[in-house]
Amino acid sequence: MTLVLGPDDPIDLEWAPADSMTEVSDLVRAGRTVVVTLPDDPTEAVAAAAVFAWAGARVFRATPETARDVRLAVEMTESLAGRRPPALTRRGLA
Repeated sequence: MTLVLGPDDPIDLEWAPADSMTEVSDLVRAGRTVVVTLPDDPTEAVAAAAVFAWAGARVFRATPETARDVRLAVEMTESLAGRRPPALTRRGLA
């Protein structure tokens, strides 16, 4: 399960906050649900969300303006990592 929350939304006390890839990786390996706070800049937020999702983060705090793009980036990353089926598949026949 992946969640995209607003910056002021409360988080579960069992979630572990992380600020770096090393922290995310270590916490995921320990079996923790990781929450990351994304930058305010839309481009940086999408890039950071994709990288943190690849490392295994499950909860993302984003601004309302970037929440949709962050969700799409996380879903795409999860599909590429093989943890989620793609939303649409096409078979190209030449």
